[in-house]
Amino acid sequence: MRVLLTGWASFLHGEATAGDVLSLRAAGAALTGAGIDHDVVWSPGFRPGARHLPDASPGDYTHVVFACGPAHGPQVRALHERYAACRRIAVGVSVVDPEDPAVTGFHRVFARDDGVTPDLSLAASVSATPVLGVILAPHQPEYGGAGRHGEVHDALTGWLAGLDCARVPLDTRLAHEDWQRCATPDQFVSAVSKMDAVVTTRLHGLVLGLKAGVPVLAVDPVAGGGKVTAQGKALGWPVVAAEDAGDTALLGSRLKWCLSRVGNDPFIGKVPSLAGLVDELVGSR
Repeated sequence: MRVLLTGWASFLHGEATAGDVLSLRAAGAALTGAGIDHDVVWSPGFRPGARHLPDASPGDYTHVVFACGPAHGPQVRALHERYAACRRIAVGVSVVDPEDPAVTGFHRVFARDDGVTPDLSLAASVSATPVLGVILAPHQPEYGGAGRHGEVHDALTGWLAGLDCARVPLDTRLAHEDWQRCATPDQFVSAVSKMDAVVTTRLHGLVLGLKAGVPVLAVDPVAGGGKVTAQGKALGWPVVAAEDAGDTALLGSRLKWCLSRVGNDPFIGKVPSLAGLVDELVGSR
C-alpha cells in the first residue's frame, strides 16, 4: 500500500488555507501513526520546492486520499481521471451535491457536514510562533530625496516574509466606517497590546507600540535619520537606520532582542510635559 495525500492545497489553481494545510497534516500524521507509506503533494504556487501532482505518477500509488474542502469542481474530477486505477477516499470534506461526479468519483467519502463530525484541522498539532504587528509609514514627501520608504519597505517586508511568524498588518490611520481599521486610538492601542512585538517604520508605530507595553523593532525610512530616529533618542529606544534595512542579520538580532523582552516590561513610558504649552497659553491671556 502506498498513499498519495492530496487536498485543495495540492492543486496548481487551488487554495492553501490554514485549515486545508492543518487537515493534510492531521491526515499525514494518522497515516504515519498507522505505518502507512504515503507522499503529500503541494501546489507549486504554495510550496515551489515540494512534490507536485505532475511528479506523482499514478502507477506509484494504490490509494489517493483527498482531505478537507469541498468535494466539488473540475480539479477534483481531474484527480479521479488521473488516478482512476487507485482507490480514492475523501475525508473531512463538504458535500454540496451528492450527485456531483467530484463526489461520486470517490470510493468512500467521510464528510464533515453531517452536524456530528468535527473538522480535521482540530486533530493537527500546531506550534506557537511570534505574532508581529507590522506598521509601515506611507510616502512622506516632506523628506524629499532623503525618503527611502520604497526600498526600506521592500527590504523589511522581504525579510519578514521569510520568518516563521504570524504577521498582522496594522494601520495607525483611523476610520469610523471602514471595518478594517480602528475607529478610536483606544482600539488601536488595544490591538497593538495583543502583539508579541511590533515592526514599524512609523513614528507612532514606535511610540504606541511602547505605550502598549510591546517591544518595537523600529526602522527609520529616512536616510540620515528622520523623526523615527529622533523619537527613538527621546525615548531611549534603539532604531535601525534606513541604510541598514537590508542587513538581515541586524534585523534578526534586533527582533530576537525584542522578543526576549516580551512579558518583561519592555518600556517604562516617558510622559511628555505639556507645561510649556500651558504656560504659553496662560501667558498670552
